[in-house]
Amino acid sequence: MGITPSPTKMTTITNPLSHGWRGLINIFSLIKFSHTIFALPFALSSMLVAASGIPPLRTILFIIIGMVAGRTAGIAFNRYLDAEIDAKNPRTALREIPRGVISKRFALILSFTCSAMLLLVAFQLNSLCFYLSPLALFLLYFYSFTKRLTDWSHLFVGLVLGITPIASWIAVTGSWSWIPFILGLGVTFWVAGFDIIYATQDEEFDRREGLHSLVVRLGLPKALWIARLFHGLTLLSFIAFGYLVLDTTTLPYWLALSLCGFLLFYEHRLVKPTDLSHVNAAFFNMNGTIAIIFFAGVAVSIL
Repeated sequence: MGITPSPTKMTTITNPLSHGWRGLINIFSLIKFSHTIFALPFALSSMLVAASGIPPLRTILFIIIGMVAGRTAGIAFNRYLDAEIDAKNPRTALREIPRGVISKRFALILSFTCSAMLLLVAFQLNSLCFYLSPLALFLLYFYSFTKRLTDWSHLFVGLVLGITPIASWIAVTGSWSWIPFILGLGVTFWVAGFDIIYATQDEEFDRREGLHSLVVRLGLPKALWIARLFHGLTLLSFIAFGYLVLDTTTLPYWLALSLCGFLLFYEHRLVKPTDLSHVNAAFFNMNGTIAIIFFAGVAVSIL
């Protein structure tokens, strides 16, 4: 049994920035900055395809800043909203807000500040980006509520990351195209699949607290089969994306995609209903590697 922190600690430090490097490290930990590796490679892949090469440096910087700002806004709000739940769960009780090293108020201010930054970046890019940015923010905030509302919350998490290739395409071209939607669909199913794997850690806690997930609804074996189905749809989407934007003889992309398929297969070999000891390796290591390999395949093929 984990020791849950006292709720009175939740506002111990109102401004972690006043604590120098330690405070900054806590902020990066709060927003899981290392998990940016999941979305950024796909955003940059879409950018390269949309530009048929390397776009202006200004566009690249705005895409990166906008993506990091949007992701930070969503995660900070999620930590704010889930603070009491995190404090009850032994797995998350040592997160920054339950520990009292970051206050709920600071997390909310950080979220709103990054939301404003996303709007500003979208305005600087082009009018279509700016008009669609409120929709992106709505999704970023709404997904934090979904585990209270639906068993299919994993797809909403996937959708938040799945819009990043679409946003990058519009940032470069200023116009609509169905091509990035194919890539975005693959990213949506990819994230939903590994989010199911991640949720296996909290099955008992979520059931006790009345939170929703496919793991709670279906049980471990069936939920993991849904994750495999989602990852199969991911590969089909990536194959369709390759056929739409690349020649079938473009070897680097297809080699990269083959390796991604192997890693997805291996990821599901790591996690079994009777053995969840490798969930973190399957969640972070495998999927972070998949994102980098996919980007490398696109980059070499395009450039």
